[in-house]
Amino acid sequence: MIKAMIFDLDGTIGNTLPLCIKAFRQTIEMFMKRSISDEEIIATFGPSEEGTIYSLIPQQYDEGLEKYLHYYKLFHNECPKAFEGIVEIIQDLKQKGIRIAMVTGKGKKSTDITLEQYEIGDLFEQVETGSITGSVKLAGMSAVLKNFEIKPEEAYYVGDAPTDITAARKAGVRMISAAWAETAEIEKLKKLKPDYIFATIHEFAKFCNTMPRISE
Repeated sequence: MIKAMIFDLDGTIGNTLPLCIKAFRQTIEMFMKRSISDEEIIATFGPSEEGTIYSLIPQQYDEGLEKYLHYYKLFHNECPKAFEGIVEIIQDLKQKGIRIAMVTGKGKKSTDITLEQYEIGDLFEQVETGSITGSVKLAGMSAVLKNFEIKPEEAYYVGDAPTDITAARKAGVRMISAAWAETAEIEKLKKLKPDYIFATIHEFAKFCNTMPRISE
């Protein structure tokens, strides 16, 4: 029986990846004095935003991070709400007694900005954020499992990236690939064979509706 659902944030709860890239570009180009492509920015992903800033403008790291967070918050009105229906799904899961956590590669400060913008911070019993040194999603999932005192096979991870599948496999957690964002690379996800893949939130909602209530 599934006792917990662990959610990613960018591209899973909200369409925030384009927002991240726009804030990075506004920040990085200010210091590099040249244009920078989406590909250059995305190539640094894995670590938190702090890692991206350090990778691209290490000499201006402190000021760069401050500017990034400023622009990220400023531009967030372009993505003011979570994906339609996702909040209701999480609320329904909680009503069934399923514990809800978040494991994201975002840094804590940007995560807090988005949770506040979406007014959903209280939905998550535990939030594990990223690291400047590299991806720590495996460690984040393991921390949730330990805190919830559940077995890996009693949890799903819901995320949009191919690397999420790899981390979930290593953690022993079941994997649901979220392919409903415009940034999702569905063919890459399919090749890694997650337990489930949903192209729409409606499909995901129908799946969640079939999950049994946790008995007291």
